[in-house]
Amino acid sequence: MALTSSKGKESYILKLLRIKPSEQSLDYVKNKKEFHLHNLITEQRHPKTWSLSFRIKSDTSAGLEMLFSVDKDISAKILELSENSEKIEQAVEAVEKAIIEKRKIYIYGCGATGRLAKQMESTFWRPFWRKLKSSPLWEKIKIHLAEGVEEQLIGEMTGGDRALISSLEGFEDLQLIGYLQLKDRGIEKGDVVFCVTEGGETSSVIGTILAALNQYGKLDKEKIEVARKNLYFIYNNPDEVLIPFERSRAVIENPAITKINLATGHQAITGSTRMQATTIETFVMGIILEEAIYLVLQRFLTESEMFQLGFSPGLTIEERLKSFNNVLESVLKARNSLASFTDLEAETYKNQRFLTYFAQKGLITVFIDSTERSPTFRLFPLDTVMEPERRCWIQVWTPAGNLKEAWKSFLGRPFRGLNPSIYEAPFSTDIKDPFLKEAALKSLKHAGNDQENLYDFSFSDFNIKNRSPKEGDLGVVVCMGEEVDKLKEPSFPFRRFISFFKERKANVVLLLITDKQQNEVHEIIQNMKEIKGKDVSFILPIGEENDPIGLRQNIGLKMLLNAHSTAVMAKLGRVIGNTMTNVSPSNLKLIGRATYLIQSHVNDALSQDEWIEKYGRSDFISYEEANAVLFDAIEFIKKDQSQSQTAEVALSIIRILEALRKKDYVSWNDAFSILETEGFEKYLLTHNPSLRR
Repeated sequence: MALTSSKGKESYILKLLRIKPSEQSLDYVKNKKEFHLHNLITEQRHPKTWSLSFRIKSDTSAGLEMLFSVDKDISAKILELSENSEKIEQAVEAVEKAIIEKRKIYIYGCGATGRLAKQMESTFWRPFWRKLKSSPLWEKIKIHLAEGVEEQLIGEMTGGDRALISSLEGFEDLQLIGYLQLKDRGIEKGDVVFCVTEGGETSSVIGTILAALNQYGKLDKEKIEVARKNLYFIYNNPDEVLIPFERSRAVIENPAITKINLATGHQAITGSTRMQATTIETFVMGIILEEAIYLVLQRFLTESEMFQLGFSPGLTIEERLKSFNNVLESVLKARNSLASFTDLEAETYKNQRFLTYFAQKGLITVFIDSTERSPTFRLFPLDTVMEPERRCWIQVWTPAGNLKEAWKSFLGRPFRGLNPSIYEAPFSTDIKDPFLKEAALKSLKHAGNDQENLYDFSFSDFNIKNRSPKEGDLGVVVCMGEEVDKLKEPSFPFRRFISFFKERKANVVLLLITDKQQNEVHEIIQNMKEIKGKDVSFILPIGEENDPIGLRQNIGLKMLLNAHSTAVMAKLGRVIGNTMTNVSPSNLKLIGRATYLIQSHVNDALSQDEWIEKYGRSDFISYEEANAVLFDAIEFIKKDQSQSQTAEVALSIIRILEALRKKDYVSWNDAFSILETEGFEKYLLTHNPSLRR
């Protein structure tokens, strides 16, 4: 059977490479068109960061400025929202009503937005109510609220708590899992449901909101009105680019679901929605919770009592939204100091050393940024306790005596996995796609409550013995609010962590999120004799005033770490220009992104005058051809675990271009050899110098 392209003629490149499209590739191209998402705005290249990877190698601060410049797109959208806040106010009223009526508030997402959902529960909601319950003010208001008010909000993600570590293949692409998790968590008609998706097309998130809607039965005018006030779909692409996708259209055109569109435009790194898309979603969702809590408590407390809890009386929803601009200004002030941290972390990895983050109040924000580097830049995921030695470049610790305590500190509740008895039978009978069924059933084995025992974030004897730093490693201490004051105490766990690292000749970065005066902070640092040499100390100037749930401090930390970690990976060659060429194609959406990256980079090179002069004109490759090569690359890497960090996109581009250049067969091993010896960025620049522009 001849290999053909979409134009119906025999495929020259596939014949040259001796690749026959796999059954899975043929299925993806023909039957998975709803996951060919390269036309989405969030998948486009941002002109402000076009040459990021080249600029940042010579000027780290300038590269960071490029990245932060895209966060200004968020400010523009926030301004638009503040001037047209009816839907936000409606959502606030729904949450306020749910708190008073003791209903559940369910926030659901997938990937980055799933971690957002967990953060809403475990960073913002639970700590606030725990703090209030420990205050004398609780006696005054407890008769008006549920005793277990902190349990009313459930933040859930596709795959449960285990998916915080890394995505579980097959789950994201199933509407079924959204329905099953909604049922599993006991969400009922009348509860308030927020479904958050960066792209606006994530199947599991869409399945959740449609399942919640189905609880209202056959819709009439009255039921539509009730459902609309309880069901919310939050997303980041313009409606017109989502409408062609059937699953998105089912939500966007449904009058019983309130849509909150937060589209800010292209992402700083092409397709990396963990950045601007998730930042604005986190901020807006946090504002909704903050304002609802305020409206509930101001019924029962005086202005001075509200002030004790961190609320400045009289702020409007518009003013709360506009406070984002102050956060962004504070982040920009920290840019030059951040550059020293970025350089030090990049140097640490170049020297084949490792990094450990240490945090408590900022733990989830730090953890999220760390884990999201793995699929974005093709890094090893967090190490399990079973690993004989470190593989993951990063680990995260928190002040806790053991694994169980660390998880409890992290989540504020027991670990929640997926019970196979609830999910296995529906997966087996209701998933018709054979590839998705196989992937989902396999992932289900790694989603249960037992997964808690595989990951230890504690500052404990186990980690001290088995994951101790060595000379040249880096420890990053993230202190927030009152934690900064406690640095004066040598027995404070953060100080003990610093001493522990310095004793082992590791370097330290001290990141302080506080609005204390520079001289006061400088005095605290000066008295910490451990800080010296290559160590870096800097301030993110955001205080706790009018930040009752810690939203602004954590948003500032998120933006800073997102830019920092992206800059580190760009300096290390894991970003080309502003494209995610090291992306891991672990779900249908990412397979589509990887396919498009291969096609676009190859065709860009083929269109260059230099290529045409040296090698003659070559036909552009089609999406189908790029996808066939990608699936072949996936199989090649699966067969050799020693190459598990090798990027299929880079490998595919090199193999295609080499074959077209030589007009002869080139093997995967040949391409891998070029990737290892020459590096992808240098290779691609040789054939497409326009990337530097």
